[in-house]
Amino acid sequence: MTASLMEIRVADPRPIPRAVLGAALSLLALACKKPAGGFPPPPEVVVVVATPHQVAEPAEFMGTIDASRSVDVRSQVTGVVMERPYAEGGLVRTGDVLFRIDTTGYAATYRSAQARLADAQARAANAERNVARLRPLLADNAVARRDVDDADAELARARATVEETRGAMDRARKDYDETTVRAQLNGRAGRANFVVGARVTGPGDLLTTIDAVDPVYVTFRPSAQQLLAWRSIPRLARLLAPGGGARVQVTLADGSVLPRTGRIEFVDPVADPQTGTQAYRATFSNGDHALVAGQFARVRLLGLVRDSMITVPQRAVQETLGRPFVWIVGPGDTVAQREVEPGTLLEGQMVIERGLHSGDRVVVDGFQKIGPGRPVRPVPLADSTAQGTRP
Repeated sequence: MTASLMEIRVADPRPIPRAVLGAALSLLALACKKPAGGFPPPPEVVVVVATPHQVAEPAEFMGTIDASRSVDVRSQVTGVVMERPYAEGGLVRTGDVLFRIDTTGYAATYRSAQARLADAQARAANAERNVARLRPLLADNAVARRDVDDADAELARARATVEETRGAMDRARKDYDETTVRAQLNGRAGRANFVVGARVTGPGDLLTTIDAVDPVYVTFRPSAQQLLAWRSIPRLARLLAPGGGARVQVTLADGSVLPRTGRIEFVDPVADPQTGTQAYRATFSNGDHALVAGQFARVRLLGLVRDSMITVPQRAVQETLGRPFVWIVGPGDTVAQREVEPGTLLEGQMVIERGLHSGDRVVVDGFQKIGPGRPVRPVPLADSTAQGTRP
């Protein structure tokens, strides 16, 4: 070192300031100093301890809102539409008049049938009186047996005519009544397909439809993978069965959550051949008409939990060549890689389906300082239950 300074003095005869000379000597001393023991201390890593606990099973889907009942409104008679009292898109109740068909022909037919029935009933009454008059005379041989038999036959024909005429009158009355088309259920009436003055040709013509608005159905379709996962867990399978304990929550298009939940009451036993999914249908009360048939809504299942699941902060799961793994602090505080099968992400926590065991120490922070087999100094996460976040 002295020689070097002398060489500097020879090269540059100017004196070296004392401050610069002191700094140079300090740097030289630090460069020559060796760490105690000859090795740097183990790097610090933050770890969490794998602990099985109960985990909510997230399940969210897109669903459609359907009327619980939907009926086609048709006329059973032909004729011209004379009136349409209901408001398109409005609420109707059972028995409300929707359409009135021209009654002229049907009213005349009904009156004619009534007159024929009255005449037939009069003829039958006369035949009954004739039989009642002749029968006592037959015992005294005052009339011939043939006359009594003819009277009985006439009475039978009269009675048959009455029944036939009554049937014709009932049909005429039914046709007359059918000229007034009424709602068959409570609900919302749709667009009218026939205007006043249009001619209806019979049941083949659809006048309008009525959709029940309370209750309504919300239908959603879990994926085939989701269905298999549910069925592999008996507790979840029971909850999601029709009438089970799972509650269904609906979020509307504006982001608001419906203040009531529904229940699963039907699961389609047949899978869709195109997608492999099955339709799940929940029933919702809808007295406020907040749910409208045809709408889409986000569906979330509530009350689904899985027991004895292990979760770690999402950042603890690394990946190389498409294979997810975590760093484990093992015996002697050395680290090693462990392949895992990640599941669902829950608010920053990754569910680990396979690969971790209770008590495993999983590295959360400090990956850049470690390598396989290298010793570390593990430091516990400040709060391992706080969704993997640090203070």
